[in-house]
Amino acid sequence: MATSAVPGAIAALLTILRAAPALAEVNVIDGPPVGDMSDQDLLAVGWSPDGDTAAETVQDFAYAGARRRDEDFTIAGWIDTWSGDSDVSVCRLRAFELLAVVEDAIRATGPNPDAPTLNGAVQWAHLTRGVLHQSNTDQGIRAGLAFTVTCRARI
Repeated sequence: MATSAVPGAIAALLTILRAAPALAEVNVIDGPPVGDMSDQDLLAVGWSPDGDTAAETVQDFAYAGARRRDEDFTIAGWIDTWSGDSDVSVCRLRAFELLAVVEDAIRATGPNPDAPTLNGAVQWAHLTRGVLHQSNTDQGIRAGLAFTVTCRARI
């Protein structure tokens, strides 16, 4: 019996996002970046530069008898985009466009009715938080958007 659904949920979320056509030109990575972060668009699952928490979980008994447990957890994510110029609105808009793709990818649709369950890895998942960061760097304006996917699983 698994002690947590977190590893499977992260793997499923990565699979769903990497298959999203709107993210074909985006570098979708697992965890923190290693090496160069010069990609114009980057989406990290299980990482945010705001801290070192990739996921946070809480469990409790699902019902009397202690045979199953409910697990509520969050998965951290980060979207990073830059354009090389000084137009803040372009980067900010792009960051939120990418966040919309994340949200759409985990919503149920006709072709993907299991998206909210991360293809069966959890009972449900949804986008619950976003925090916008903007900075002026020697490479131009960067916009970063920390996001949280909240999940519930039964283990």
